[in-house]
Amino acid sequence: MLKLKTVVALASVMTLASCVHVQPWVRAHERGILADPIMALEGDAASTRYINHVYDARESARGAEGSAGGGCGCN
Repeated sequence: MLKLKTVVALASVMTLASCVHVQPWVRAHERGILADPIMALEGDAASTRYINHVYDARESARGAEGSAGGGCGCN
């Protein structure tokens, strides 16, 4: 019975130790290599900047080109 408890305790310790995530799966210097251009929301960054500039000039507004966030804006 003591051996069974020891085996169960050892197995559970090994299971918990295998769940520890010490290092990220993708390191910071590898993320640029793995980034795929097809994941970009805009096809051409220069064209998007130009269109946003034209929109800002036409509407007399700045910063309304789709930033993430929300709220009532009452600050």
